[in-house]
Amino acid sequence: MTRSNPGLAAALLVGAVLAGGPPALADDESTPAPTPDTGGYGNSIGDYFADWFARSDAAKASQPHWMTPLVTVTPRLEQEIRYDQYWQHLGNGANIDQYDSGKGLELIPTTTNEVLLNLPAYLDRSIKKPAQGWSDWQFLVVKQRLLSANEQNGNYILTAFLGLQAPTGSTAFTNRAWIVTPTIAGGKGYGDFDVQSTLSVALPTAQQDVIGTALLWNTTFQYHFGQYFWPEFETNLTHWYGGERDGKTQLFLTPGLILGRFPLYGRMNFVIGAGYQFAVTPKLTEVPVLTPIYNHAWIVTARTPF
Repeated sequence: MTRSNPGLAAALLVGAVLAGGPPALADDESTPAPTPDTGGYGNSIGDYFADWFARSDAAKASQPHWMTPLVTVTPRLEQEIRYDQYWQHLGNGANIDQYDSGKGLELIPTTTNEVLLNLPAYLDRSIKKPAQGWSDWQFLVVKQRLLSANEQNGNYILTAFLGLQAPTGSTAFTNRAWIVTPTIAGGKGYGDFDVQSTLSVALPTAQQDVIGTALLWNTTFQYHFGQYFWPEFETNLTHWYGGERDGKTQLFLTPGLILGRFPLYGRMNFVIGAGYQFAVTPKLTEVPVLTPIYNHAWIVTARTPF
């Protein structure tokens, strides 16, 4: 068996799940989908958009109400506009300012799906080989929620994602390959404490000898106190199979604090957060040229859930 087979199998599995949808009893039975007899969504396009918020509110009501972490993609379905900012130090004297970090608009079109319409990040690298330009564009991520229960009915969730990244970036920042990323994500809450985790495989369709296949495992430990305080601690691990980083592993630790959801207007809220991410493997005094990807970074996030 080749090294890429596990990643390919994961891609096929998540793709099949997304194509086929969740099992009939996947969601909390306390929030059934509306029917025509009880104000259903109807069959017309007009009815579909008129009932958008009723549908998205039903989706959010049937899952935990945790906060979306700084780095880990939450298994929850979320509807918001999001902007992230990274200030990265590479460990070789170079710095990269990353504007937006590939975030954008997140929508809940059905009671069990989310679509993320992201924008490419704009990068500004200073000191070593200065360059500015756009990153590759992870323009679409689709989430399919498989199981969920809100805090009153079990406080857990299981979701599958499928992401697609296009090689549209500037010469200094592109991978020159399409990348498909299947992901499985889950979370469990215990009172005011919750754990959210994702496991994904980044599969390039070309440049395999350079990029390699990346296994990514992110986990967030989060606590909620007061009305608006969400301190968290994340582990962000990447391991490469093949390519220039073959066999290498990088682990970031990311403590952070997120504040929200502050009411703005109507159904709109505001969330802001910050954290510090630093590499612990390999040792910072023994950083090879190709790993870690960077040494440490400050992260700021701003979101408007609705």
